[in-house]
Amino acid sequence: MPAFDPSVSRGTSMPARAKLAAALLAGFAATVLAVASAGAEPLGVTVRNESVNATCAETDNVTLKLVSDDVQKFNISVRHPAYVGMLLADNTAPDWETCDMSGDPVVPADAKAPLPPSAAAKPGANPAAASPAAPKRITIFETPDMWLTGFIFPSFWRAATVPVRIGGDVTQGLHMVQLWMRVDGKAEEVLVIYPPDGYMRARPMSPAHMRDTAYGSSFLVGPVEQAERPIVRLKEVGFTPQTRTFTLHYAAGGKARMQVVKVGSDELRLEVQLDGTPPGTFAALRSMYVTEGNADVARVAWRSLGTGKGGAGGLMGEAPVLSFADGQNVSMLWAGRLVPSRHNTSAPDFIFDGFSGR
Repeated sequence: MPAFDPSVSRGTSMPARAKLAAALLAGFAATVLAVASAGAEPLGVTVRNESVNATCAETDNVTLKLVSDDVQKFNISVRHPAYVGMLLADNTAPDWETCDMSGDPVVPADAKAPLPPSAAAKPGANPAAASPAAPKRITIFETPDMWLTGFIFPSFWRAATVPVRIGGDVTQGLHMVQLWMRVDGKAEEVLVIYPPDGYMRARPMSPAHMRDTAYGSSFLVGPVEQAERPIVRLKEVGFTPQTRTFTLHYAAGGKARMQVVKVGSDELRLEVQLDGTPPGTFAALRSMYVTEGNADVARVAWRSLGTGKGGAGGLMGEAPVLSFADGQNVSMLWAGRLVPSRHNTSAPDFIFDGFSGR
């Protein structure tokens, strides 16, 4: 478990604990209401919970799909958990206990090259970590305050066939792309895209008392389909540095423009605009949950669309992530944690909102 300020957690009486819990919930509620009220005339969407029980902390057993035939725009806000101000230490190490990844696909970076003997991982081992070769790092774009870095791994679970384009420059064969930003003199990686399967991760800049924070949940933007696990098949990834906008072209048709509109120590916010994408599932959150104290997402909260102006009058709901039933007419979805976890303790919460129609 992470270390905390003793004045907050050590020897705390029951009334004091109740006050602390109330303060955390109040802060969470303020965050949710502030983000949920920011959009104009929101559209309600369906949230499908396809999460299952698991004992491996490195398995994405949490799946929340956002479904609508009409959504054209929406926002993704990534914020530190409510308890981040109390953290004195962070736990970001992977936990392979009770995990068996030996059956996962392993595709070498060079499809013509045979897999190294070490790629035949022993039961319980991580196949990606089995190969001794180091990833190849490529700087795709660079300014003093923003740069894009690509990586080619020795192997991945899917082939790296998606080109990454910046203007007239195209880079092939990338398994991972990192966006780095310099804010107030501090440089940090804030967004990651995996072109072979469409997975992305994001985090705000770290708070003043921490050097770095962890990634946790992954998210998908675009037409989600099932291929051993939920994926988005990308045809090309483009990036426009002037507006900090990623353009995601889909194999299923259409594209999305995903703009990084805010990067700060309190929040990273993305604005997404879909163009010509198929109806149905337009985004998803993937995460892990073993127990309340061993999870990247433990709880969800949602707001239904009200009948008043701007969706006012809707109701709030909250539930443990594995108990959450499908949500209908949802105008805001929060997924995160209210108590610290020993897995990726500082990893952020996610808020999806601002849904508007085609």
